[in-house]
Amino acid sequence: MADHPRISLEQWRSLRAVVEAGGYASAAERLHKSQSAVTYAVQKLERLLGVRVFEILGRKAHLTAAGEVLYRRAKALLEEAGALEDAAAGLAAGWEPELRLAVEIIFPTWLLLQCFGQFAEERPQTRIELYESVLSGTEEALAQRQVDLAICSRVPPGFAGDPLMRLRFVAAAHPDHPLHRLGRELTLQDLRKHRHLVIRDTGSRRRSGSWLGAEQSWTVSHKATSIHAATLGLGFAWFPEETVRDELARGALKPLPLREGGERWGELYLVFADRDYAGPGTLRLAQIIRTRVQELCPQAKERS
Repeated sequence: MADHPRISLEQWRSLRAVVEAGGYASAAERLHKSQSAVTYAVQKLERLLGVRVFEILGRKAHLTAAGEVLYRRAKALLEEAGALEDAAAGLAAGWEPELRLAVEIIFPTWLLLQCFGQFAEERPQTRIELYESVLSGTEEALAQRQVDLAICSRVPPGFAGDPLMRLRFVAAAHPDHPLHRLGRELTLQDLRKHRHLVIRDTGSRRRSGSWLGAEQSWTVSHKATSIHAATLGLGFAWFPEETVRDELARGALKPLPLREGGERWGELYLVFADRDYAGPGTLRLAQIIRTRVQELCPQAKERS
């Protein structure tokens, strides 16, 4: 690897602009440069590297195979350079004025709000932007750098995350639901005859969170709707036990007596969008979340 790269960021930026704008004239307009300056930058890049980036097919210039590789790497290089500059600006400014989080909605709301409350006592002027997400929606928020921190049910490729807590899911319905009135252990065949309440994936490439054997299902966008529907006797679902602990305690929901599969376990992870560039506010909130989970949900750290 060269200690002193021969190609400048401006030359890589010119290459990317030509590809994405569809030609030298449009690239020059986008970069606010003359067409000759953009053409010279790309030609100099080709000369210094000894490769052809474009080839003429018909009347249009197309990327060569080598050009495709260089374009992809140049795009990643420019994005990283931009992120580095943004991070430096953030570090120079001190505490972030705003924190952005994506949190899987299966994480207990009461616990999340306690974490926010403690953080607000320390940094009342810091704004918090919360995205309550489901499945691939959380992963996309990280990948697209929409958030600084995420609590997700799996660590997306290209990221590193620490296990935060285990969640026990229980199949539950209102005590007067027809499934409870059967008065016996239930089978999956019993469940197939009744409405399953499902929460919609918030990502653009949706993954189904549904148990697909049910003949009837309602798909909703938020856990509060699912829980309320279940307490009205309108269906059953697998709920995170910590999320419906009040409903279970007061008898608004009751675990279904399944012969098998009545409980499931899920893992939640705490993931930084970029740990190296995380500001002091992001680091402090992450610390609060870890501590609160350990203090208030110790049973969720290990499967009982």
